[in-house]
Amino acid sequence: MSEHKNRRRRTPRKITPDRLHRIALHYLERYASSTENLRRVLMRRVERSARAHGTDRSEGVAMVDALVTRLAAAGLLDDAAYARAKAESQARAGKGGRAIAQYLRAKGVDASLVDDALAALNADGGDAELSAAVRYARRRRLGPWRPAGRSEHRERDLAALGRRGFDYSTARTVIDAPDAETLLAELDGAV
Repeated sequence: MSEHKNRRRRTPRKITPDRLHRIALHYLERYASSTENLRRVLMRRVERSARAHGTDRSEGVAMVDALVTRLAAAGLLDDAAYARAKAESQARAGKGGRAIAQYLRAKGVDASLVDDALAALNADGGDAELSAAVRYARRRRLGPWRPAGRSEHRERDLAALGRRGFDYSTARTVIDAPDAETLLAELDGAV
């Protein structure tokens, strides 16, 4: 039997406003977070404490709401800045607009802030969607970067870009490019 199975789980400490504040600050030191995501993290801690100690969940909800409001007022939580930063990061990682929007919605970011973050990606006049698709295709050796058998793998390559959140038109532009140099020149012309 492995060692970690023999260890007993520690009983969570009882949640107090001070403890909840320390938990939130520790979390925000380590991770960027949206307001709703931090609320979810803190509510999981409140739930564990309520199960272990029988405390009132409604008190925990009130403490979490007050704390999140204070942290947002202090500037430690900014959903608009979070959405822009995560959208840029996801685009650099080769994700399409749909995948980025889905990620941000899952983190609890408001739909209008998601739209603003996606619009900010294209604010410099370039085509961020095409640029991200090219980065992903190059890294995964799809389309013009495939060493052999491009025509046999065309549908598979299109599907790979589709799963990353790129629309069919963008995926087709990348996969059907005659060669990598032509595609990169087209990308440079769009910027």
